[in-house]
Amino acid sequence: MSDVSTASPRATGLAWPLGLAGVALVIVGSFLSWSYDSSILGDLSINFYPGSLQILAIILALLGLVLLLTEKGPLAGRLGRWLDATLGLRALGITLTLYMVLVLIAISVESDGLINVNPGGYASLVGAVLLLVSSRLLPLRQLHDLSKARLPAWFEILTIALLMAAILFGAAYALGLTEAWAFVLCLVFIAAVVAVLFRTGTMSWFGHVAQRHKKVLTLAAFAVAFFFPFTQGGSDANMSIATQVLIFAATAMGLNIVVGLAGLLDLGYIAFLGSGAYVAAMLSESAFATIDWHPPFLVVVLIGGCVAATLGLIIGSPTLRVSGDYLAIVTLGFGEIFRLAMLNLDGINGPLLTNGPNGIAGIPELQVGNFNFGDEHTIAGLELGRFSNYYFLLLVLIGFVILVFARLNDSRIGRGWVAIREDEKAAEAMGVNVFGLKLLAFAIGAFLAGLAGTIKAHQDVAVSPDQYIFLESAFLLAAIVLGGMGTIAGVLLGATILKLLPEKLRFFSEYRLLLFGLLLVLMMRFRPEGLVASRRRQLEFHEEDEELAVAAETKLAEEAR
Repeated sequence: MSDVSTASPRATGLAWPLGLAGVALVIVGSFLSWSYDSSILGDLSINFYPGSLQILAIILALLGLVLLLTEKGPLAGRLGRWLDATLGLRALGITLTLYMVLVLIAISVESDGLINVNPGGYASLVGAVLLLVSSRLLPLRQLHDLSKARLPAWFEILTIALLMAAILFGAAYALGLTEAWAFVLCLVFIAAVVAVLFRTGTMSWFGHVAQRHKKVLTLAAFAVAFFFPFTQGGSDANMSIATQVLIFAATAMGLNIVVGLAGLLDLGYIAFLGSGAYVAAMLSESAFATIDWHPPFLVVVLIGGCVAATLGLIIGSPTLRVSGDYLAIVTLGFGEIFRLAMLNLDGINGPLLTNGPNGIAGIPELQVGNFNFGDEHTIAGLELGRFSNYYFLLLVLIGFVILVFARLNDSRIGRGWVAIREDEKAAEAMGVNVFGLKLLAFAIGAFLAGLAGTIKAHQDVAVSPDQYIFLESAFLLAAIVLGGMGTIAGVLLGATILKLLPEKLRFFSEYRLLLFGLLLVLMMRFRPEGLVASRRRQLEFHEEDEELAVAAETKLAEEAR
């Protein structure tokens, strides 16, 4: 990257001290009172005793100091030639300024007016703006490729462990915030750190580290997920959200086979989750259950998965001859047919199986051997409620789903799906069994959703048709597009975002669809491959950009001649 700064040498010389002044102002302002009202945002009204949101601002300011010292200072020799400190400062300046603006808005909204903002808040805002101006004045420099930077294996493994620990404690802290504005500000802080890591090139280096230590990363990720309930202090509210996220993620991972690998647009996928849930409900010991047979839960799980897979085959056999928009319309219709069928199987309009619109309530807690998932358990002095029990069970399920997806993705079947996704006609000409592989994708995806549905029925204690509407299918598809089609980490991240944010930001509930739509539009504009792009799709987009650039240069050359 060459120097593209248009600032004068004098302005460039002022950039570094201006940035230091901005960092100092943010830190000093954060030690002063931000708010006159002590009852909002965790009490930001005490001088020389920063609250949690003030501490986050101090952390961002110290991160800015590190980047400034990397640009010009004692760290410039070692880190300066590898890290793009200027781009990192620009991202930090924008997000820190946004953070402080939102703090002032939050104080104004919660305490009726900007008059309740104390001088410390304004001082920190001015410091953030100075840091932003400083970053715009600094020149860009030629950097080395971070992918070539190889450090000792023990250091790279330690980096993975520290990052996973930071994710664990960050998630615990964010979920512990009860005020919506505080949660929004925490999200802005996380976005600032992530943006800096991306813009400095650190995430690029970490991506190569993750590839070199794939097993360590997988083990660390599951360790973080396993220890998460122990950080919640027995909070059923947070663990309820966590279980819903895991159910949503496991279902989205099954849809990822259909959409992400095979390229088949399915808009009725929620029906497969519902079929598994209804099977578990009808075979349960609920007083409203309609089938007088109560097999062990492991048998119920297999039956639920097989019923969902059978539905996948039934809908797939006649409809997979079409593709694109036509397939989307047919699958959307199937989702509505399922919901209406559940409404009509009430003993009046059809056989008595689902109790119609009333659904099946009073589903008892899962019982595996002597272990009841509804009982509280104490481990290492920490209380784990019913949602924690279901969380661990769902963790096993999602581990199985991820294993299935990863194995299929690396297999001949997975490569066949990708070939169909890229060019169905070419794949068929090369001898790929297009129809058979499409049908298999539908069946396996439906089977995995059915497994998740059987656990969801017991965790929710009831099932009803209004739980399985088209909007849920749309959210599942949005999670895949947002996170990155064909990836594991991307789908998990997308599912977490789309399930967690509505729960924590209930005061935005009226604008939820608007925000989701805006988020997807921004993703399509700035990162169409998703938050975590698969290597295949990243290369595709990179090649398309290169082709467009070559075409533009050719056209200009022809016009010049």
